[in-house]
Amino acid sequence: MLLVNSEVEKKKRSLVVAYLLWFFLGALGAHRFYFKKTGTGIAMLLMVVLTIGFGAIITGIWALVDAFLMPGWQQREVEAIERETIESLKTRSERQAAF
Repeated sequence: MLLVNSEVEKKKRSLVVAYLLWFFLGALGAHRFYFKKTGTGIAMLLMVVLTIGFGAIITGIWALVDAFLMPGWQQREVEAIERETIESLKTRSERQAAF
């Protein structure tokens, strides 16, 4: 379990960094890029750029909603890292048992 927790701490994204990106560049979707939600990050960025800034009203509201969603994104990421690490450990132990 220590190994799993260690991997989670190494690989998970920081909510502090995410909220800083959200606060300063949220209307441009920077926090979404950070959480590897590239498609919607590009959509937010293009909406602001192509409307010469007027789209920031819409993406600002979108970013406000994202502020409440980010902890859930991080939690799902932690769960995925835990599953991957446990699966990796199982595979490694099975290979060692075969020899």
